[in-house]
Amino acid sequence: MVTRRGFLATSAAAATLHWGTKANAEAAFDPTPQEVRIKKQFEPGHLLILPRSFYLYLVTEPRKAIRYGCGVGKAGLEFTGSATIDVKKEWPTWRPTEEMIERDPRTYARFVANDYVQPGGADNPLGARALYLFQNGVDTFFRIHGTTQPETIGHAASNGCIRMLNEHVIDLYERVPLGTKVTVL
Repeated sequence: MVTRRGFLATSAAAATLHWGTKANAEAAFDPTPQEVRIKKQFEPGHLLILPRSFYLYLVTEPRKAIRYGCGVGKAGLEFTGSATIDVKKEWPTWRPTEEMIERDPRTYARFVANDYVQPGGADNPLGARALYLFQNGVDTFFRIHGTTQPETIGHAASNGCIRMLNEHVIDLYERVPLGTKVTVL
Protein backbone atom coordinates (compact mmCIF):
# COMPACT_ATOMS: atom_id res chain seq x y z
CA MET A 1 0.00 0.00 0.00
CA VAL A 2 1.34 3.42 -0.90
CA THR A 3 1.42 5.80 2.04
CA ARG A 4 1.29 9.58 1.72
CA ARG A 5 4.81 9.82 3.14
CA GLY A 6 6.13 7.18 0.74
CA PHE A 7 4.40 8.80 -2.22
CA LEU A 8 5.82 12.22 -1.36
CA ALA A 9 9.31 10.83 -0.84
CA THR A 10 9.17 8.93 -4.13
CA SER A 11 7.79 11.95 -5.99
CA ALA A 12 10.47 14.22 -4.57
CA ALA A 13 13.21 11.79 -5.52
CA ALA A 14 11.86 11.36 -9.02
CA ALA A 15 11.65 15.12 -9.46
CA THR A 16 15.38 15.40 -8.80
CA LEU A 17 16.31 12.97 -11.57
CA HIS A 18 16.96 14.61 -14.94
CA TRP A 19 14.13 13.82 -17.31
CA GLY A 20 14.51 16.74 -19.70
CA THR A 21 12.20 17.14 -22.67
CA LYS A 22 10.95 14.08 -24.52
CA ALA A 23 13.15 14.94 -27.53
CA ASN A 24 16.23 15.36 -25.31
CA ALA A 25 15.47 12.14 -23.42
CA GLU A 26 15.21 10.18 -26.67
CA ALA A 27 18.39 11.73 -28.07
CA ALA A 28 20.34 11.03 -24.87
CA PHE A 29 18.81 7.64 -24.03
CA ASP A 30 21.43 4.99 -23.28
CA PRO A 31 20.25 1.58 -22.06
CA THR A 32 23.73 0.59 -20.88
CA PRO A 33 23.86 -0.07 -17.12
CA GLN A 34 25.58 2.85 -15.39
CA GLU A 35 26.25 3.80 -11.79
CA VAL A 36 24.38 7.03 -10.96
CA ARG A 37 23.53 9.13 -7.91
CA ILE A 38 20.03 8.99 -6.44
CA LYS A 39 18.20 10.67 -3.55
CA LYS A 40 19.07 9.26 -0.14
CA GLN A 41 15.53 8.21 0.86
CA PHE A 42 15.71 5.09 -1.32
CA GLU A 43 17.16 2.17 0.59
CA PRO A 44 19.65 -0.26 -0.93
CA GLY A 45 17.88 -3.06 -2.75
CA HIS A 46 14.88 -0.91 -3.79
CA LEU A 47 13.94 -0.85 -7.49
CA LEU A 48 12.62 2.44 -8.87
CA ILE A 49 11.21 2.62 -12.40
CA LEU A 50 10.61 5.92 -14.19
CA PRO A 51 8.57 5.01 -17.28
CA ARG A 52 8.69 8.50 -18.81
CA SER A 53 12.47 8.35 -19.02
CA PHE A 54 12.63 4.57 -19.75
CA TYR A 55 15.00 3.80 -16.87
CA LEU A 56 15.00 1.28 -14.03
CA TYR A 57 17.18 2.05 -10.99
CA LEU A 58 18.52 -0.55 -8.56
CA VAL A 59 19.63 1.25 -5.40
CA THR A 60 22.96 -0.31 -4.41
CA GLU A 61 23.90 1.88 -1.44
CA PRO A 62 22.76 5.21 0.00
CA ARG A 63 22.65 7.78 -2.83
CA LYS A 64 23.91 5.30 -5.46
CA ALA A 65 22.09 3.16 -8.00
CA ILE A 66 22.67 1.17 -11.16
CA ARG A 67 20.54 2.60 -13.96
CA TYR A 68 19.31 0.27 -16.71
CA GLY A 69 17.39 1.21 -19.84
CA CYS A 70 13.98 -0.41 -20.20
CA GLY A 71 10.84 -0.50 -22.29
CA VAL A 72 7.45 0.11 -20.70
CA GLY A 73 3.72 -0.35 -21.28
CA LYS A 74 1.79 1.37 -24.05
CA ALA A 75 -0.51 4.21 -23.00
CA GLY A 76 -3.34 2.83 -20.90
CA LEU A 77 -1.59 -0.48 -20.25
CA GLU A 78 1.21 0.65 -17.96
CA PHE A 79 1.72 -0.44 -14.35
CA THR A 80 2.19 2.22 -11.66
CA GLY A 81 2.49 1.95 -7.91
CA SER A 82 4.34 -0.32 -5.53
CA ALA A 83 4.91 -4.06 -5.63
CA THR A 84 7.33 -6.72 -4.49
CA ILE A 85 9.17 -9.37 -6.45
CA ASP A 86 7.65 -12.59 -5.11
CA VAL A 87 8.68 -14.98 -7.90
CA LYS A 88 11.78 -15.15 -10.12
CA LYS A 89 12.14 -17.50 -13.11
CA GLU A 90 14.92 -18.36 -15.53
CA TRP A 91 13.71 -18.90 -19.10
CA PRO A 92 10.06 -18.54 -18.01
CA THR A 93 7.07 -20.01 -19.78
CA TRP A 94 4.50 -17.55 -21.14
CA ARG A 95 0.87 -17.22 -22.04
CA PRO A 96 -0.80 -13.88 -22.85
CA THR A 97 -3.53 -12.76 -20.48
CA GLU A 98 -7.14 -13.07 -21.58
CA GLU A 99 -7.23 -9.26 -21.93
CA MET A 100 -4.27 -9.37 -24.34
CA ILE A 101 -5.99 -12.07 -26.42
CA GLU A 102 -9.23 -10.04 -26.51
CA ARG A 103 -7.38 -6.85 -27.55
CA ASP A 104 -5.47 -8.55 -30.36
CA PRO A 105 -6.86 -11.98 -31.26
CA ARG A 106 -4.94 -12.10 -34.55
CA THR A 107 -1.54 -11.69 -32.86
CA TYR A 108 -2.40 -14.24 -30.18
CA ALA A 109 -4.41 -16.64 -32.40
CA ARG A 110 -2.44 -19.71 -31.28
CA PHE A 111 -3.66 -19.09 -27.70
CA VAL A 112 -7.39 -18.68 -28.51
CA ALA A 113 -9.72 -21.35 -27.10
CA ASN A 114 -6.95 -23.50 -25.58
CA ASP A 115 -4.58 -23.69 -22.62
CA TYR A 116 -1.33 -23.59 -24.62
CA VAL A 117 1.63 -22.16 -22.70
CA GLN A 118 4.75 -21.24 -24.66
CA PRO A 119 7.83 -22.92 -23.21
CA GLY A 120 10.82 -20.86 -22.13
CA GLY A 121 13.55 -20.32 -24.69
CA ALA A 122 15.13 -17.89 -27.11
CA ASP A 123 11.84 -17.14 -28.92
CA ASN A 124 9.73 -16.64 -25.76
CA PRO A 125 8.60 -12.99 -25.37
CA LEU A 126 9.65 -12.94 -21.67
CA GLY A 127 13.25 -13.52 -22.66
CA ALA A 128 15.93 -14.98 -20.43
CA ARG A 129 14.56 -14.00 -16.99
CA ALA A 130 11.34 -12.75 -15.39
CA LEU A 131 10.71 -11.03 -12.07
CA TYR A 132 7.01 -11.33 -11.11
CA LEU A 133 5.39 -8.31 -9.44
CA PHE A 134 2.94 -8.91 -6.60
CA GLN A 135 0.83 -6.59 -4.42
CA ASN A 136 -0.23 -7.89 -1.01
CA GLY A 137 0.61 -11.45 -2.05
CA VAL A 138 -1.49 -11.26 -5.24
CA ASP A 139 0.07 -11.58 -8.71
CA THR A 140 -0.40 -8.36 -10.69
CA PHE A 141 0.40 -10.17 -13.98
CA PHE A 142 3.02 -7.46 -14.59
CA ARG A 143 6.65 -8.52 -14.93
CA ILE A 144 10.14 -7.14 -15.28
CA HIS A 145 11.54 -9.40 -17.99
CA GLY A 146 13.87 -9.82 -20.93
CA THR A 147 12.70 -9.45 -24.50
CA THR A 148 12.96 -10.87 -27.99
CA GLN A 149 12.42 -7.32 -29.29
CA PRO A 150 15.48 -5.30 -28.19
CA GLU A 151 14.41 -2.40 -30.43
CA THR A 152 11.53 -1.70 -28.00
CA ILE A 153 13.91 -0.70 -25.17
CA GLY A 154 13.48 3.04 -24.67
CA HIS A 155 9.88 2.96 -25.90
CA ALA A 156 6.33 2.46 -24.61
CA ALA A 157 5.61 -0.71 -26.57
CA SER A 158 4.62 -3.53 -24.19
CA ASN A 159 1.29 -4.72 -22.81
CA GLY A 160 2.31 -3.22 -19.48
CA CYS A 161 5.41 -5.11 -18.44
CA ILE A 162 8.86 -3.61 -17.97
CA ARG A 163 11.19 -4.97 -20.66
CA MET A 164 14.96 -5.09 -20.46
CA LEU A 165 17.70 -6.38 -22.74
CA ASN A 166 18.31 -10.03 -21.89
CA GLU A 167 21.87 -9.49 -20.67
CA HIS A 168 20.66 -6.65 -18.42
CA VAL A 169 17.73 -8.59 -16.92
CA ILE A 170 20.10 -11.51 -16.22
CA ASP A 171 22.37 -9.09 -14.31
CA LEU A 172 19.41 -7.61 -12.39
CA TYR A 173 18.01 -11.09 -11.67
CA GLU A 174 21.28 -12.07 -9.98
CA ARG A 175 21.34 -8.88 -7.88
CA VAL A 176 17.79 -8.80 -6.44
CA PRO A 177 16.32 -11.27 -3.94
CA LEU A 178 12.71 -12.27 -3.51
CA GLY A 179 10.82 -9.62 -1.57
CA THR A 180 12.56 -6.71 -3.32
CA LYS A 181 10.43 -3.54 -3.21
CA VAL A 182 9.55 -2.06 -6.61
CA THR A 183 8.13 1.41 -7.18
CA VAL A 184 6.89 2.44 -10.64
CA LEU A 185 6.04 6.15 -10.95
